[in-house]
Amino acid sequence: MRVVVGTCGFQRGRRIHYRLLDAVEVQQTFYDPPPKSQLESWRREAPENFEFTVKAWMLVTHGYNLRLWRRLKREVVGDRSAYGGFKLTRENLWAWSVTLESASALKARIIVVQTPATFRASEDNSERVVEFFNNVERGGFTIAWEPRGTWWNNRDLLEETARKAGLIIAGDVLRERLPPRGQEIVYARLHGLGGAEVNYRYKYTDSDLEMLASIICGGGWREAYVMFNNIHSFDDALRFKQRLGGWCGS
Repeated sequence: MRVVVGTCGFQRGRRIHYRLLDAVEVQQTFYDPPPKSQLESWRREAPENFEFTVKAWMLVTHGYNLRLWRRLKREVVGDRSAYGGFKLTRENLWAWSVTLESASALKARIIVVQTPATFRASEDNSERVVEFFNNVERGGFTIAWEPRGTWWNNRDLLEETARKAGLIIAGDVLRERLPPRGQEIVYARLHGLGGAEVNYRYKYTDSDLEMLASIICGGGWREAYVMFNNIHSFDDALRFKQRLGGWCGS
């Protein structure tokens, strides 16, 4: 089984990540995608076996939000109300093309699409996800969908939607947000324990990480991406990576 351990975003200098971890999920592509040349530079400076994954631009999923849009430096085209929620609009198609460009520049394999809690589990939203991903260019990338909110209480609808849209389901496996049986890749995004859906200040204990190893190594998946998304992400990821073999009995 191949296990890739990394962080959501660079918490240390890039070269430290390259040397000690396996991957990083690039967060800048969610808030304000950097120029293609910058991402290509990151790819060139990283070791060949270091993996980048890309978080899809918020415009595709979240739509207009003044707090988030204040972070944008890139000029946004068209009607702001036409963005978000997987609307099959000219604007969303353009935003998705920017995500594909970013993923290509980094030679990524996986694009992570995270939907907000306001994008609730419903038949209408399910149809929107399916329609969007069955009509857009995919560029050969594996697309991992992490829904927030009520989707996890509607597992049948979640799994049916992902299957029809050709997506894998990502989630916090320590919060029992596991992919469906038969999914060959697990993409774990770990947001801390306690609190509501996320608790970014949480620092994982050794027993937490041992439990994580048990889930990852005992799940029967072909590959696992274990991506820490807390303020202690680098330290926790490094501890997990260093002790993974012992915990998994290898």
